[in-house]
Amino acid sequence: MTVPPPEARKPQRHFSLGRATATIGGYTLLSRLLGFVRDILIAALVGAGVVTDAFFIAFKFPNLFRRLFAEGAFNSGFVPVFNRVLHNEGDAAAKRFAEDALAALVLTAGITTAVFELAMPVVMVAFAPGWIDDPVKYDLAVTLARITFPYLLLVSVVSLLGAVLNSIGRFAAVAATPILLNLDIIAALVAFGSVFPTKGHALAVGVSAAGVVQLIWLYVVCARAGWSLKPRLPRWTPRVRELFRLMLPGVFGSGVAQINIAVDTVIASLLATGAVSYLFYADRLVQLPLGVIGVALGTALLPILSRHLGAGNNAAANHDLNRGIEISLLLGLPAAVALVIAPGPIVTVLFQRGEFDATAAHATALAVAASAVGLPAYVLTKVLAPAFYARHDTRTPVKIATAALVLNTALNLWFVFAIAEAWALAFATALSAWLNVICLWVLLRRRGHFVMDERLRKMLPRLVLACAAMGGSLWFGTVLLAPMFASGTEVLRLGGLALLIGDGLAVFALLAHFTGAANLRELSGLIRAKR
Repeated sequence: MTVPPPEARKPQRHFSLGRATATIGGYTLLSRLLGFVRDILIAALVGAGVVTDAFFIAFKFPNLFRRLFAEGAFNSGFVPVFNRVLHNEGDAAAKRFAEDALAALVLTAGITTAVFELAMPVVMVAFAPGWIDDPVKYDLAVTLARITFPYLLLVSVVSLLGAVLNSIGRFAAVAATPILLNLDIIAALVAFGSVFPTKGHALAVGVSAAGVVQLIWLYVVCARAGWSLKPRLPRWTPRVRELFRLMLPGVFGSGVAQINIAVDTVIASLLATGAVSYLFYADRLVQLPLGVIGVALGTALLPILSRHLGAGNNAAANHDLNRGIEISLLLGLPAAVALVIAPGPIVTVLFQRGEFDATAAHATALAVAASAVGLPAYVLTKVLAPAFYARHDTRTPVKIATAALVLNTALNLWFVFAIAEAWALAFATALSAWLNVICLWVLLRRRGHFVMDERLRKMLPRLVLACAAMGGSLWFGTVLLAPMFASGTEVLRLGGLALLIGDGLAVFALLAHFTGAANLRELSGLIRAKR
C-alpha cells in the first residue's frame, strides 16, 4: 500500500494577508462604528463626570487584562505553537493542544478573577489613587469593577476560540464578535438605565452579559467548523509549558500600549473630575483606525508569518511584512493627520450634546490630537511585533516595551505637575509609542528579519506628500466651515463634518493616485489574492 506524503495527509489551508485584513478590518469597522453609537449614547445620557469616570475605570480593568493576557500574551504564544502542531501533525494533535491550553487558561483566568473580586478595594487604591479622598467616586468604582471583572474569564475563552478560528482561516466570525459587546452595552443602558442605582451599574452589567453572549457565539462557530473543544482537567504538558514560557514575556511586550494607557488612567485620577472620561472618549476615536487597520493586520499577520516561517519560506514572510507595513501606513498615516488637524469638529459632532457640554468637547478634542500623534506608531507596532512572535521571540519586545514604559511614566509624572491637563498624558503615551516602534524596526532590520523592498521604499515619500496636502486642505476647511460647527443645529454640524471629510478624502485620494503612493488596482488584487 502506498502511503501518501505528509503534506497530502494534512489539511492545506491558504489565505492571503490582503483578504484576511480586509475581512477583519471590515467587521472591525462595523464594530467600531457601533461602538461610536454606544459612546454617543453614554456621552448624551451620562456625560463626563463621576459616573462615567467610575465606569470607565471599571471597564478598563477586564479590558486591560484581556488585552494583556487573553488577546495579547496568550495569542503571541498560542498561535505560533498551534500553527506548528497543525502544520506538522494535523488537526487531531492541534485540537488536543487547544483543549489543554483552554484548561490551563480557564484555571489561570478563574483564579485571577477570584483574587481581584476579593481584593478590588485595595486594587482600586493603586489604580485610581486620586479618588481615595472622594468616597462616592471610589466606592462606585469598586462596585462597578466587581460587576465587570467576570468578563475577563469569559473573554479569555473567547480569545482562545478566536485564535483557533483565525489559524484555520475563519476570520469573519472572530472579527464580528466585538459587535456583540457593543450591542449588549447599548441594550443594557437603554433598557435598564433607570432600573439600577446609576446608569453606570447598567453599563457594567451589560459588559459581563456580553461575555456570555460572545462565548456562546464563538463556541457554536467552532463546533460548526469541526473544532468543538472538550473541557479537560489542566495538564502541565510540554506544549502547555512552552505556551506559558512564550506567554510570560508577552504579557508585558504585547501589552505595552495597554499598560501605557493604564498608567495614563492612574495619573489622570490625580487631575480634576472628567479627565478619565476625556481620555476614554479620545481613545475611542483613535481606536477606530487602530482597530480597523492595526489590529486587523496584526491578527491576520501572526498566523500567516507563523505558517511561512514554519515552512522555511523566509522570502514570503518578508514580502507579507512589507505589505503589512505598506497597508498600515497607507491607511493609518492619513487617519492620524486628520485627527491631529481637525479633532474639534469630529468631537463636537459626535459627542457634544445632552450631558456632554462644550468644555468637555474641547478637552476631549485636545486629547484626541495628542493621542493621534502616536497613531502611526500604534499601528506599526501591531504589524512589527508579530515578526518576533512568529519566531517564538517574545523576550525582545519585552525589553523594548520596558524602555517605552519608563519613558511614558516619566513624561506622565512630569506633565501632570507641569501642565495638569488630560491631553498631556495622551501625548506622553504617543511619544513612548514612537520609541517602541523605532526599536522594533531597527532590531528587525539588524537581524535580517526585515528587508524593505523597492515598492515600500518608493511609496513612503509619496505618501508623506499626499498626507501633507490633505492636512493643509483639512486645516483650511476647518477654518472655512467654523460657523457651521459653532451652530447649535445638528444638521448643520453634521453637514459641515461631511464636507470636511469629503474634502480630505478627495485630496488624499487624488494625490496618492497621481504620485503613485497608492495603486487601487494592486490593492484590489492583494485583497482578492488566494495565495
